[in-house]
Amino acid sequence: MTGLHQDQPLATDGTPLEEAEAALVLLHGRGATARSILGMGREVHREGLALLAPQAARNTWYPESFLAPGERNEPGRSSGLQAIANAVSRANEAGIPTERVKLLGFSQGACLASEFVARNPRRYGGLAVLSGGLIGDSVEAADYTSGNEGDLGGTPVFLGCSDVDPHIPAERVHETAAVLEELGGDVTTRIYEGMGHGVNEDELAEVAAMVEGLLEGT
Repeated sequence: MTGLHQDQPLATDGTPLEEAEAALVLLHGRGATARSILGMGREVHREGLALLAPQAARNTWYPESFLAPGERNEPGRSSGLQAIANAVSRANEAGIPTERVKLLGFSQGACLASEFVARNPRRYGGLAVLSGGLIGDSVEAADYTSGNEGDLGGTPVFLGCSDVDPHIPAERVHETAAVLEELGGDVTTRIYEGMGHGVNEDELAEVAAMVEGLLEGT
């Protein structure tokens, strides 16, 4: 697929991909950059982990709120999902299987990461959804499970968000967790009181622990 984001660079850091045992694909938020989300990746990096961060065109994956009807966020949404698939393929081409590839997104990137995993269920190295959830004006589990023969096979999933996030309703976080559980994910959800729209130390510690578990399993 060629699209809005397909001519954008893939930023890298951490252990060189050709030497890595696992990979972390990081998805930045609206108005941010691949280079900025790599900063979060460096906070949880361990030796043996390659960091891969796709860049959105004009720093935005899709134009409207993730709660808008899906068609209003096209073609950015579909192109963003393809950007994730391309990053996973880069890891695969370097000899890292998908079950050793973890996805992490913040805000708009978190929405895209959760949507990608739910629509492409298989065993991943993990999924961290930080202040985000599945995309669309409503979430119906059947939209992700009906006719889909794949499953997440126990993929570790972490969802973290504030109870007063101005962009992400806590209800959507719980709906997202329910879908990912139904798809076979091993889901942990934490709603933080009064945090706002951001990432806290507890979330980073959880992501770091997931990375350590991923590397220990290689």
